[in-house]
Amino acid sequence: MANHKTCMECGGELLADDIAIHRKLINRGAEEFFCIDCLARKLGCKREDIQRLIEYYRSTGTCTLFV
Repeated sequence: MANHKTCMECGGELLADDIAIHRKLINRGAEEFFCIDCLARKLGCKREDIQRLIEYYRSTGTCTLFV
């Protein structure tokens, strides 16, 4: 069963940005999610890279996931 409150890798608490960026980068229809730290590890990048993407999507106002 899907759990929108905890990361499927580390079990850490998820915030709205964690869910939104997972859906944007991995699968728009996802029901389970990685936190930003685990997502960065899976993608082979730094947390700061993911955070910059979140800020970019939020600032453009074109992605409904980051409203």
